[in-house]
Amino acid sequence: MVATSPEPVPGRTAGRRAVLLGAAGCCAAGLAGCSGGSGAPGGGVASGSASRSASASGAPRTAASASAAAALPAPAPWRPGAGEIQPAAKLAAVRVVEALGTWPAGQGGAGRGAARVAALGVPAADAARLAGETGGLTPAADAAVVRVIDAQYGGILTDSASVLVVCSQATRSGSTVRHGGTTVDVRLSRTSSGWRVTALHPARPGPPTTPTGPARQVLADPRIELPPASAADVRSGRVHATVLRAMLELAGPYRISVSVVRSGHPLDVFGTDRPSDHPKGRAFDVWRVDGHRVVDPATSRALVTRFMRAAAAAGSYNVGGPVLLTGGAAGQFFSDATHHDHVHVGFDA
Repeated sequence: MVATSPEPVPGRTAGRRAVLLGAAGCCAAGLAGCSGGSGAPGGGVASGSASRSASASGAPRTAASASAAAALPAPAPWRPGAGEIQPAAKLAAVRVVEALGTWPAGQGGAGRGAARVAALGVPAADAARLAGETGGLTPAADAAVVRVIDAQYGGILTDSASVLVVCSQATRSGSTVRHGGTTVDVRLSRTSSGWRVTALHPARPGPPTTPTGPARQVLADPRIELPPASAADVRSGRVHATVLRAMLELAGPYRISVSVVRSGHPLDVFGTDRPSDHPKGRAFDVWRVDGHRVVDPATSRALVTRFMRAAAAAGSYNVGGPVLLTGGAAGQFFSDATHHDHVHVGFDA
């Protein structure tokens, strides 16, 4: 029997007008969720030291590569892998993010972004609206390439979903190439025609501070792989010390690939009005353990189970994943369709 999460619907309401993208996949058996799903990396860039946007000193790894031949990486479209629940929903979300966050020289701006989304088959008016919701996904630059690190569920129900599209992004201005990225909470609704993108909510990590103590250690630890928005969350000083200490403890026996920490996550547990622990800086999600994707059926369930129990031992009161564990404190472990693709690690006040 599947338990629902006591953990921390989105604080923002999805737009009424929707964007049709792709056919519906297999039947969703979604329950209320907290953080989102897994996201097989397919053609995307793996989260890791190369894609982290923080250094040991806490300075963002967006320093320019002053190369006369300022080359950007080639686009690598993301594909869902094995084990996904409703892969068509993730694919619909990702394609819009890729279209808006990637453009050749001289093709930036909301108007051209809307045209790229419309080329996917999206009605022009809806494409224009989505192009106005991009936030940090469309920095000022001559050209850009987004690569999706992970696409995980922020929630999956029968007729609605939140897909958290975790991205790295290379941009070029003149001869300067910079590396950054963001996470976009993509909202979708399901109709008889397929999954429709209804709104975009990009991450807003907040301004950086000078990291000290556990934050500095997390940013420097090569066994903790942070995508750009999560690294920015840590640098912002808005992540609770219990979360940082748990990351460091888990990074002893495991190599962990974090997908989401604070920003880019729904404000409430999807499908409920219960606040999520993520926006409070009291939770993080892991999509890959020791190089093995949580969502992949080939990943050892024993590895995932050990990791979930280790997270509880590190102080988490609320551990969710693809396996419903017994033992622990009342309600400490949970599992549902949303957490089929990642492990949620939450902390109370």
